[in-house]
Amino acid sequence: MSDLQPYPLHFKPEFKERVWGGRALERFGFEVPQGAIGEGWMIADHPNGVSHVANGALAGKGLDEIRELAGAAWFGAKGATGNGRFPLLIKLLDCNDDLSVQVHPNDHYDRLPEGELGKTEMWYVLDAKPGATIIYGLTPGVDRAKLAAAIDEGRIADCLQEVSVKAGDAFYIPAGTVHALCAGVVVAEIQQNSDTTYRLHDYNRPGLDGRMRELHIEDSLNVIAYDGAGASRMSTDAAKPGEWLTLASSPYFVTDKGIVAGEWSQTTHGDSFVIVIVCEGSGSIDWANGVVDARAGDCFLIPANLGRYSLNGNMTVLRSVLP
Repeated sequence: MSDLQPYPLHFKPEFKERVWGGRALERFGFEVPQGAIGEGWMIADHPNGVSHVANGALAGKGLDEIRELAGAAWFGAKGATGNGRFPLLIKLLDCNDDLSVQVHPNDHYDRLPEGELGKTEMWYVLDAKPGATIIYGLTPGVDRAKLAAAIDEGRIADCLQEVSVKAGDAFYIPAGTVHALCAGVVVAEIQQNSDTTYRLHDYNRPGLDGRMRELHIEDSLNVIAYDGAGASRMSTDAAKPGEWLTLASSPYFVTDKGIVAGEWSQTTHGDSFVIVIVCEGSGSIDWANGVVDARAGDCFLIPANLGRYSLNGNMTVLRSVLP
């Protein structure tokens, strides 16, 4: 790899059919397979899905293989997790129906599946139909006993906070936060590289195989942060061209929103790769040895050793780095 020059990696998504999915990801120009497609794993290195590079000298190679070849030079000193995988998982989600009410554990939960991590994540709302909502936390005063009783009595909805959403809203969801995306939203999700989800409630809905999906009541009750985990939401209307607006700052990622209007110079710093998600508009990413086109829905991994590059055009982007 020493003779291969770093460049922005553009990935072909790994699509996932979900009972709550739809066809909204087609709007980004992807070749979406048939079915109810709920998730596009845009940048992924996980046993349940690996994304493959679509451009340049590494086209066709999976992120897992590239990490083995390139190492810290491309991915930065911070670019590995405790289990040796890429530290983040980047998704686009099409919520054509309500997702299950769920919660994620942290890294220290003693009943994590072998080799898995906890999951802290954030959402950026790309699109929301009028009246769209999400579940975001428990109502004040709900503790484990009250929630368990509500579940037993079929009235869990009494314990859930429902909030309205619009395009441009951002939600930080630390492990331990009860949450659910609801019908009518399309979101970009930045998260720890984990596929561990505990379901509290699933509307008595069968899965794609016609069977009822498993609930994880005991694990959910164990990992919920009843006094709050530090979840926060914000409108990002204050974002200005040429300035980064921080949306989430966690132990696992820092994510900013930026508005590109013309040419905007950037630099990598060696200790972390940079993830760029194009939320809307179009343009390009330019660096010393080339240029790659960028449009809404595209996700790029900028190697830590790329150095100077620029975002060009008219587009809204998210930038994520390791803290």
